[in-house]
Amino acid sequence: MEISLQSLSDDRIRSMLEAGQMVLNCHRVLAKTGDTIVGELLKDYEGFYEWKHYPRGDIYDPESHCQYYYHTHSIGDREAEHGHFHCFLDYDARPDGLMPILMPPPDCDGDTETLTHLAGISMDEMSIPIRLFTVNRWVTDEVLYNAPDMIGMVDSFEIDTAKPSWPVNIWVSGMLQLYYPHVCELLTRRDQTFDKWLADHPEQKPEEMWENHDLEVTSVIDISVDDHIQALVAEAERRGIPV
Repeated sequence: MEISLQSLSDDRIRSMLEAGQMVLNCHRVLAKTGDTIVGELLKDYEGFYEWKHYPRGDIYDPESHCQYYYHTHSIGDREAEHGHFHCFLDYDARPDGLMPILMPPPDCDGDTETLTHLAGISMDEMSIPIRLFTVNRWVTDEVLYNAPDMIGMVDSFEIDTAKPSWPVNIWVSGMLQLYYPHVCELLTRRDQTFDKWLADHPEQKPEEMWENHDLEVTSVIDISVDDHIQALVAEAERRGIPV
């Protein structure tokens, strides 16, 4: 799906170009030693098993309160996918006073999940990102916000730590900024999917829909990093922005 760049501000175009350069640099540096984004993340593990999180314990930045992990399982209709990243904001990353639609109930130990799912990044067998997606609330047991509130938090996503892999952390952070308008569109379409589902299933309440396993993937956009960066460069040149 094509996302229009013409409505974006000059500052946004610049920040997306900078993020694109970060993403390409991570690919370039890893390629020098025959490595890839996914290979770099899995290099210390003997196998890659369905549902397990990589790296073990996830990656969390205590300053930005952002988190991600990589794993694999059958989700929706995902042809050619090796696995996918899930990217989250913790409850402490939200602006002061912003309240969610729904907080998950405490588990058996009395703890409540505090993560909000921003987007997933699907990777193919060659460690190339091929699509972005969102999921229903039950998939990640997330703290649920309306799309407009979540869109206001997309710029907050950053993993600024060195372990377990600095290039992977930079890459994941860069991807969400490179594809900022796509993530915003995904979140908007996620809420549209919710609205349509409720219209088509009037017997269900929102709380039931968010736990309904018949509704898993809520929005998907196929991507090509090279094509997207080329479009950004063309838009910058059209506006006279140095690239």
